[in-house]
Amino acid sequence: MTFRLYDTATRHVRDFVPVVADEVSIYHCGLTVQSAPHLGHIRKEVVFDVLRRWLTYRGYRVTVIANVTDIDDKILAKSAAAGVPWFAHAYRYERELHDAYAALGCEPPTYEPRATGHVPEMIEMIKVLIERGHAYPADDGSGDVYFDVRSWPAYGSLSGQNIDDMEAAEDSDPRGKRDPRDFALWKGHKPEEPVTASWPTPWGRGRPGWHLECSAMAGKYLGDEFDIHGGGIDLRFPHHENELAQSTAAGQKFARYWMHNAWVTAAGEKMSKSLDNGALVSEVTRMYPPRAVRFYLVAPHYRSAIEFSDSSLSEAAAALARVDNFVDRATEAVGEVERAIPVEFGAAMDDDLGTPAGMAVLYNSVREGNLALDAGDHNAAGRHLGQVLGILDVLGLDPTAEIWQSRSDDAALRTVVDGLVAELLAQREAARGRRDFAAADAIRSSLTALGVAISDTPQGARWSLQQPTTTSAGE
Repeated sequence: MTFRLYDTATRHVRDFVPVVADEVSIYHCGLTVQSAPHLGHIRKEVVFDVLRRWLTYRGYRVTVIANVTDIDDKILAKSAAAGVPWFAHAYRYERELHDAYAALGCEPPTYEPRATGHVPEMIEMIKVLIERGHAYPADDGSGDVYFDVRSWPAYGSLSGQNIDDMEAAEDSDPRGKRDPRDFALWKGHKPEEPVTASWPTPWGRGRPGWHLECSAMAGKYLGDEFDIHGGGIDLRFPHHENELAQSTAAGQKFARYWMHNAWVTAAGEKMSKSLDNGALVSEVTRMYPPRAVRFYLVAPHYRSAIEFSDSSLSEAAAALARVDNFVDRATEAVGEVERAIPVEFGAAMDDDLGTPAGMAVLYNSVREGNLALDAGDHNAAGRHLGQVLGILDVLGLDPTAEIWQSRSDDAALRTVVDGLVAELLAQREAARGRRDFAAADAIRSSLTALGVAISDTPQGARWSLQQPTTTSAGE
C-alpha cells in the first residue's frame, strides 16, 4: 500500500510521492528556546519521530532538519529579566530541549541548525525579495524590512484565509508598514537591546524575523523543493503561511506536503507557557515512566487533540505495563524471535500515520499472544511476540532498545534514592518532633555532604541535588 498523508495545504489525504525516489526530506519547526519544553512542545517531536521511523521502515532514506530559534523577542525579554546574556539563556533551554528529546526516546534530527548561524542566508533572501518587488525597507529609519503581503496573490492559501479578513501582524512596530498585515523579515536594532543581538545589513544593524529564519534554513539544507514541512497546528498561521509566501515569492517550490499535529490541551486550553498550564517534560517524566509518557503521546492520532491529565497518563502506564508483561512472559517462554510488522498495522500506518488503528493491532497481538502462552502454543506465542516487538520498535517503544535500557536503570536508581532520602527525612522530622535537634542537624549535615540540599517548607521538607561537599587530601 502507498503511504498517504493529510496535506494541510490541500486539506486532503494524498498519496505520498517524494521529490527524489526512495528519499524523504523533512523540515519541522523546532522550539524557540525561551523556556523549558512542556508536553505540548514535545508532542511534535514524538509525532515526527514516529513518521521518520515508519518511513525508514518502508525503505526510504530520511533526512530530518529541525531548527532551533535562538534569537527572538521573548528570549531577549526573559534573559534581560533574569540578568543573563541572551545567548546563555537560549543555550540553557536548548540543552533542556535535547534532554527532553532523549527522555522520550526521540532520535536526534539529521541536523539541527540555529537561527543565529544563518544570518547571511537570510540577508541574501531579503535581497531577492526586495529585487522581485515583494519586500521593502521601512521608511521610518527603524531598519525594519517587511514582506509585502499584497504583492503575493496566493497569501492566505495555506490557512484558507482571505487577506482582507486577517488581523494586523504583531511581530514589529507597525509605523513603517505599508499594510498592517505585512510581516517583518528583519527587525532593526533598538537602543535598549544588546548589540550582540544584532548583525550588520544593507538596511542597518538588526536581527532576523522569526518567519524568515525557517525559510532560509530549510532552503539551505533541503533545497528549493523538499517533501514535508510541519509542526504544531498553531504554526499554520501566521508562521507557516509566511514561510510559504516568502519562499515561493523568492522563486522556490518549497514543501510538497504540509503536516501539522494537534495540541495537547489542559482543561480544554492549548498547553502553553502564557496560560501557565504547561506540564514540563522534566517534571512529567519524574512522575511517570518516560516510555509511558511517549505511549500516551503516540496512541492518539496526531491530528487529534490530547487532553492532559494524571488519569490519562496513569491509563497509558497501565496499558504499557500489560504490553510489557506479555513481552516478558513470551520472551521467557520462547526466547529470541524474528520481528515482523502485521499487515493490518502497516495498513494503519500507511493511512496518514494511523496510530489508533495501529494500537488496536498491538493490543490484539498481545491478547492473542497471551492466549497462546496459556495454551502452551509456543509457536503462536513467538509469532505474536515478534509482531509486538516489531510494532513497538516502529513506535519508538521497544523496551530492549538501548536508550530505554539505560533510562530504566536510571529510573530504578532514582526510585531507590527517593526512598532512602525520604526515610532519612522522616527520621529527621521525628527527631525534631522529640526536640532532638542534634540528631536532626546530623541527618541534614550528612545529606548535605552527599549533595542533597534540604528546604523546609510549610508542606514539609523538600530535597534537590547539588554539588557534593568535598575536602582535599591535605585538609
